Order: sequence, then structure tokens, then C-alpha cells
Amino acid sequence: MLIDPRTLTTCRHRVHLDSAYPEQIASAPEDIGVQQRRESAQAHREDMLRRLMAPGGHTWVLIDQSVPTRERAAATLRACAEGADRIWGAVLPLEFDTGRRGRAELLIRDADRGGYIPAIVVNHKVTDPGSGAVTSGLDDWAPGVDPDRKVRAQLRDQLRLAHLQRMLQAQGVASPSMLGGVIGYGGERFLVHDLAAVMDVYDERFADRLAVARGERFTSPSQIGECRSCPWWSRCKENLTAARDVSLVATGSRAEALRAAGVYTIDDLAAWDGPAPEEWQGNGFEDAVVIAKAWLGQVPLVRRRPEVTVRRADVEVDVDMESYQEHGAYLWGTLLTADGVTQPYRPFVTWDPLPTRDEGRSFAEFWGWLMGVREETLAAGKTFAAYCYSRAAEDKWLLDSATRFAGMPGIPTVAQIRAFIDSPDWVDVYQAVSDQFICPNGKGLKKIAPVAGFNWRDADAGGEASMSWYREAVGYDHDPDLDQRERLFVYNEDDVRATKVLREWMTDRAATETPLASEL
Repeated sequence: MLIDPRTLTTCRHRVHLDSAYPEQIASAPEDIGVQQRRESAQAHREDMLRRLMAPGGHTWVLIDQSVPTRERAAATLRACAEGADRIWGAVLPLEFDTGRRGRAELLIRDADRGGYIPAIVVNHKVTDPGSGAVTSGLDDWAPGVDPDRKVRAQLRDQLRLAHLQRMLQAQGVASPSMLGGVIGYGGERFLVHDLAAVMDVYDERFADRLAVARGERFTSPSQIGECRSCPWWSRCKENLTAARDVSLVATGSRAEALRAAGVYTIDDLAAWDGPAPEEWQGNGFEDAVVIAKAWLGQVPLVRRRPEVTVRRADVEVDVDMESYQEHGAYLWGTLLTADGVTQPYRPFVTWDPLPTRDEGRSFAEFWGWLMGVREETLAAGKTFAAYCYSRAAEDKWLLDSATRFAGMPGIPTVAQIRAFIDSPDWVDVYQAVSDQFICPNGKGLKKIAPVAGFNWRDADAGGEASMSWYREAVGYDHDPDLDQRERLFVYNEDDVRATKVLREWMTDRAATETPLASEL
């Protein structure tokens, strides 16, 4: 049995199922979100290879990915023996004795100490603005403390590098520096990790996952965040539901804390009377008990207090943004309601494939229109409010757009954006829901809005599906598909209308249509 680094941070029960039933997992359809992330990661790796090779000055060996694994591994070791500066697409020999298999996007020759340093290319952020991270330039490996970046914790990256370090050591070609590099989203520099700091964690985790894969350790299903995209979820959910397992209402580490206190079923949790168990971390235990009661009673939403309120205004604008990965925000959809009359849906969009400067043009038009409505409203002595659902994404792209397109016509300053999003005129309906309701089925708009009577026209509507629609709409892989553009407009319009319906329902009917927590 051989395992790769992916298993080190995945669900233990999934490791068991993947190993015990390989024929089933091989034939399972790939989750669309997983597929999109995989394709995007591959595109990022190809782009980074071009950027890394552009300066010249190094001897490069590119391992042929079309040949069998054994041949790729042999080619990798030959390149190491010949002292190549950089080896791209490296594959290390399968270790049937230890159970390891692995590959690295890049091996970097350690010119000072000999051997090779493993480096990987990932499509997520690995640093944030700040200071203290150790980084290196892409052309020359020269680690140093970075005054402009701090580390964004990504244990999966460190464990993958530790896995590769162990495999390089087994072949006698590892650098003694015990360092590893990661090129993250943006690809500006290597983030350098000290692998010595994680080797004990890695060795313990690897031994556990290998024992699980070999059937030497027992596992059982328990709901965690990963379940949403797992091909085994329908099977696990059926078993968990039959057992009325507590993880269906208290996921992840919270379920483990409850089991440690003898709470194994939803019925056990619903019957709990007293303070939170000793192992419970943070707040929210009282909510978990209410959620258990709601699950038993099939209640979709529970009020925290008798009254439900959300800020309302004479002129209201509902807003929903669509972005494509980290490349930009291509669509800002709006719905204007003035003095009780709702105007037609109005989108501000660019169909130039992201990234594109035309995104700045569409964003400037959106911002100018929104601020124009606000200024006219306030000048007339009326009140104004703009609404979104879960403001983190909108806030991110508002601020990011102001930064990236600074100086273009109509682009606001970061200070202007901050002044708006920090004002009472920018209302997060998600926060209003979180403050006033306990949500047994989750707080996502598509979970909550149907309780208020709203349903999406497209049965496949969703964030991950829209990513595929967008690729087709702009023609990343073929000619642009105009039907998919219309589909994205319908999806976005439904999102803004759902926000409007939900906040109006909260004002008008929620207090009479949902039970109080104390009534369960």
C-alpha cells in the first residue's frame, strides 16, 4: 500500500474507503469544484514554469510527464546525479518498504551544501501583508526574512514538503538544509519553510494514515467540512443519519468534544442540560443544543429573540458580486428599490477574460452608479441602504479593485471604499441572520432564502457551477458561449432578488413564521 501527501490532511475515514474500495473511487464522478481547482492549479503550474525559466542562467531538466512513473523517477535521479540546477516535474521512486509515493513541481540544487531542496507550486495564498516570513527570489535561492510578508498557515504544504524531504533522504539526494519552498497564488517569491519544525508531526501523521490505508486502524464516519466535496459523502451521510450521529449537527472537532463527553447521538445532545462539556472549545454550545432539537423537529430556522429586525431605508440597493477564482470580479449585479418600487435588475459586467483591465471599467461604472444613487437619495433628505449577503467577498473585491485599478477613470480610492463599507449604509444581511437566528441547515443564502419563500430558477445554481459557466461564457477553452452569459445573469439576478426577499421577510413575517429557541 502506497500513500501520497494528500492523505495526510484528508479525512481518515476517506483514506480507509479509498484504500478498501479502489474500483469504486476510480469510477466515481469528480466533484465539479475539485475539477475546477485541479484545472486551475495546472494552469498556474504551467504559467510558473514559463516565468521561472524566462531569466535563464540555470541548467534545467524537464521530466517528461507522458512516460510511465518508473521512467520519470529514473530520469529524476539521473538529473540529480548530473547536478542539474533545477528539475521540473520531479518524480521520486516508489517506496514499497515505507509506503511513500510523491512528486515535486521543482527540485532546486543546494549550491552551498549539496543535494536538492523540494519546492511545490500551489494555487492558494501562502503569505499575507505583514513581516517575518522567510522568502526567496524565484531566480536565485537565497532565503531571508521578508519585511513585507507574513506566513499564512498552510499545514498541508508543510506536510507535503516534509514527505518529499523524507523521499529525497531515502535516495541520498536531500539537501541537509531541511528547507522547502512554496510558490503560492501570485507567484512572486518562494515562501521558505523550515521542515525540521514539522518532521515529528509529519512522521506521526504519516504512520497513522498508512496504518489506516493498510486496514490496521479502525475508522468511522463523522461529518467535517471536507464532506461537501467527497465522493463517499452520500454513503457516509446515510450511515450517519441512520445512527442519528451527533456530527450531523455539530461537525468536526465539536463532534469529537461531544463524544468525549458521552454524547454520541443528536438525541443525546438535544437532551443535554447543563454547561458545555469540558472539551468544548469556544462559544456556541447552547446553539448546538437548539440545532439538535430543531433537527429532531425538522425545523429549518429558529429565532434567538421575539423581534426580528434589519435596517430598512427609503431607497434600497441589493448587490451581489461574481468573481472568478483570484483573477477578479467580473460582474456586479444590482436591484434598486425606491419608495417601494423595484426597478429592473441592472448588471455591471466585463466579458473580457479575467484578468483584464476592462474589469476596472465595469467596476468604475458600478461604483459611480451606486454612489450616484446614494448622493441623490441623501440630497433629497431620504435614507439609503445597500445590502449584500456575507460581505467578506464583496468587501475584498471592492478594496482590491480600488487598489489594482487606481488611477483609471472613475476608480475610487481605498479610503473612499473603506468609508462606505464601514458606514451604516452598507448592510450585511448574513450578519443580521447570524445575530437573530439559529440555522440548523447552515447560513448560506441558498439555505436561508427558501425559508422566506424564494427559489432559484436554475436548479444547478451555485458558486462552483458558476465557475464552469464563466469559463464557457468568456471562451477560455473555446469560442464564447452567449447562452452561458445569460445563465450567469439569471443566477446573479436571483442572488440579489433572494437577498431582497429575505430581508423583507425578516421585517414582515419572520417573527410569526419561525419558532423561538425557548419554544423547542
